[in-house]
Amino acid sequence: MTTLVFVHGTGVRPTQYEENFALIQKKLAIQRPDIKVVPCLWGEKLGTKLNAQGASIPLYDATLALSEEEEDKEILLWEQLYCEPLYELQLLSLKPSEEGFANPFAEQPSDELDSRLQRFEPSPELQALLVEAGIALVFDEALQTVIRSEAYHEALQKASDSLSEYCDAIARAIVAQAMFYCEQQQKYPSILTNADLRDKVVETLSCALGEAELGLGGWVWNALSLLAHPTTLAIKRKRGSITDAISPFPCDILLYQSRGEKIRQFIREIIEQAEPPVVLLAHSLGGIACVDLLVKEHLEKVALLLTVGSQAPFLYEINALHSLEFGEPLPEHFPAWLNIYDLRDFLSYVGANVFPNKVQDVLVDSKQTFPRSHSAYWENPATWKAIIPRLP
Repeated sequence: MTTLVFVHGTGVRPTQYEENFALIQKKLAIQRPDIKVVPCLWGEKLGTKLNAQGASIPLYDATLALSEEEEDKEILLWEQLYCEPLYELQLLSLKPSEEGFANPFAEQPSDELDSRLQRFEPSPELQALLVEAGIALVFDEALQTVIRSEAYHEALQKASDSLSEYCDAIARAIVAQAMFYCEQQQKYPSILTNADLRDKVVETLSCALGEAELGLGGWVWNALSLLAHPTTLAIKRKRGSITDAISPFPCDILLYQSRGEKIRQFIREIIEQAEPPVVLLAHSLGGIACVDLLVKEHLEKVALLLTVGSQAPFLYEINALHSLEFGEPLPEHFPAWLNIYDLRDFLSYVGANVFPNKVQDVLVDSKQTFPRSHSAYWENPATWKAIIPRLP
């Protein structure tokens, strides 16, 4: 029986690892039920944490400068919605009112839409989709938050006879709000990284509201054009909040670079207990650790290395890879290596250019903005299309 050892990357919380691990088990069970999946959760014991509860962090405001490149406008929109679920409705509330002679005392088309939302109950089809997406438990709360918001009521006041733009925007707001609540509760359902599933939920919900054209309205489209050019968004946060949010990523890497032997030893022990042949499926920093381990030691059990969103090729190029100086080739005993990357994942790199004839690179597209793209591989069918045929 082939054993697949899943080695996680930086900043992964135990609950998130468990959900990723369960998803990988589920994907493999469909096409390769003969494979045993084994966890390698090194971060729980060896990952970084603020040992003095942030005593080293000065308590003052800091500014982060975030820049946007030219990207698909719908992806840009979702990047804004992830930060502020009411963003699109806020844009629509700024839309100029259309001139006309409608009776202000007569019922408006938007009144009917609001009435539908006030008494909305998901259909069995939509409810099943919400369960699959992992947001069924927070859906009603998200719905109520949106329809009670000022942005929602102001946007409806600008609605014309065609409500499709508003149905789509409201559906996106509700789904984005539900995703926000999940993250707030430290839950990581599949919809957070599966763009196709997210869009399917939005489409089904929008159709249930009455009208849907499945796209961005002209007003929102033009507004997003302002974001489609390089720009700098200054976001102020408390220094402690910033550190809590971003520290797991660089800090785990710093820890590994200084005390990586314990992490490699942990992975080695998992491999020694596994039934051969062993496949290492390593994400992000996990890929760096596995490359270092396999360069330093000839582990005959390991038949294949799968790295996903890994920085190992980049570290080698800048001569920062622990096990191998730049210019030195991979040793003969190094196993076959498949490397999966995403152009939207800025923490993923290609290996074939720096390790000729040793690495096979496969490009996938999660349709997610960074940093969600860095965790979106497991929901992407292209990832498994690349992996499954290579498994022993």
